[in-house]
Amino acid sequence: MRGSRFTEAQIVAILKELDAGRPAKDLARRHGVHANAFLAD
Repeated sequence: MRGSRFTEAQIVAILKELDAGRPAKDLARRHGVHANAFLAD
């Protein structure tokens, strides 16, 4: 299995930005991931 591209601290920082109200689409573009990565089931 491949390791993560991001450290745990980076992931936490990105999710805090999401919780603060920044749109997932903007975060995805900025960090180079697909916007669906932020959607929870």
